[in-house]
Amino acid sequence: MSMRLYDYGPSPNCHKVRILLAQLGHEYERVPIDIFGGDTLKPEYFEKNPGLTTPVLETEPGVYLPESGAILLYLAEGSEFLPSVPLERAQVHRWMMWEQARLFAILGALRFFLASGRIDPESREARQQLRLSQAIVGQAEGHLATSDFFVADRYTVADIALYGYLQVAHEGGVDMKAFPNVTAWLERVREQPNHVADLEPYPENAQRGKSQSIYDLVTVES
Repeated sequence: MSMRLYDYGPSPNCHKVRILLAQLGHEYERVPIDIFGGDTLKPEYFEKNPGLTTPVLETEPGVYLPESGAILLYLAEGSEFLPSVPLERAQVHRWMMWEQARLFAILGALRFFLASGRIDPESREARQQLRLSQAIVGQAEGHLATSDFFVADRYTVADIALYGYLQVAHEGGVDMKAFPNVTAWLERVREQPNHVADLEPYPENAQRGKSQSIYDLVTVES
């Protein structure tokens, strides 16, 4: 059996896994999961990932690996996308941790709340989250002032991880004209061989009051 990827088209966390799979040339079966149609609430999905999130990679029959960062590191092991030099490898881990703790958790959440009608863009909460999001993109902007890529001045899995949500920063209200280094880096990532540009927009059933998902109970994003 080839690997199976249980994923959701509009999720940047899933998108970055599809990018790496394509760039590694791996064959896999893509299994679409309708997060807002209640697919992750089914008992059979709980068996794959008790966290009820996407993506999940089935590496072999009955063996499931959730969490996008863990999947990326697993797939990149032994490839050109993950440095073997200890300090460079640690820098990859550093940026991937930063991505999930800052970029995904704050900017990713804001983008989702806005796109799905779960927050008023003029609310105090949204404005505060936008200020934090701009500061986060500003950190990436400063780093890219002296480097073409995030680690070892070459394209690595860290860039793939960061691309997921930086590519949609504008959907969270961030004015990307203020971040030319990030904008140029986004283009360099898109120019990489076998890049996959298939991120989908959120469907109607993602809207507040129309969905059946864990995201109607807790304030996190897919």
